[in-house]
Amino acid sequence: MASVAVYRRLIGAQIRSQLSYRASFAMACVGDAVAQATELVAILVIFSRITDLGGFSRAEVLLMYALASTSFGLADLAVGQLDRLPQYLRTGKFDSVLTRPLSSLGQIMVSDFQLRRLGRICLGIGVLTYVVSTVDIAWSLPTALLLVITPIAGAVLMSAVWIMAASVCFWLIEGSDLANSLTYGGHFLASYPITVYPAWLRTALAFVIPAAFIAYFPALALLGKPDPLGTPAFLGWISPLVAVLALGLAALVWRAAVRHYRGTGS
Repeated sequence: MASVAVYRRLIGAQIRSQLSYRASFAMACVGDAVAQATELVAILVIFSRITDLGGFSRAEVLLMYALASTSFGLADLAVGQLDRLPQYLRTGKFDSVLTRPLSSLGQIMVSDFQLRRLGRICLGIGVLTYVVSTVDIAWSLPTALLLVITPIAGAVLMSAVWIMAASVCFWLIEGSDLANSLTYGGHFLASYPITVYPAWLRTALAFVIPAAFIAYFPALALLGKPDPLGTPAFLGWISPLVAVLALGLAALVWRAAVRHYRGTGS
């Protein structure tokens, strides 16, 4: 509990600092939302030429985009600071992290809390709110709960991928490009139905980097639509379980990576 209090104070201080310049904060939020909207524009441009993508209508693809974007925004807010890990390792700053009586992962997660990332989350929630009013969903308590839980489970799952990708940098100091391809690339791929990808990539998104559980499978469950690929319907309801398992695996990978760490001596 003492550690939680320390993290809360560190995040609170950074939030107060960023909110002290409200105009700058608002512009940063808008900038983040605009950057996120480029993928939305790409989808709209694609559907100005076609009527369906991989067997899904524009509204159905937008539902996947909204789920993936909201999940990615929440994950970016929580663990996006891990992008700075290669700098910590190169400069030896990670040595000082290990000397403190707090989790090394937790310290990096709160090291540069950027509230402007709320812009991405707000855009995702805005698109999600619009699109659920345009698609045919058989509303019930389970589907309503699924709609609420899916972005949270997606954020946990995306965070787990982020942690495992960042852990690669302990072995490959210049592994940031590889890590970014898994995190930002995974988010991009999750925004579209996996039916548009070749078989080997569909398998990877379902069982290696389980990005299909962020938006594709839950969207099928919300729409009550069978998977054109013939996968079982229950996959759309187990994203929280997949997310918990992935987070547990990420914790093990991070612990192994930290044990592998050798200081630079600087």
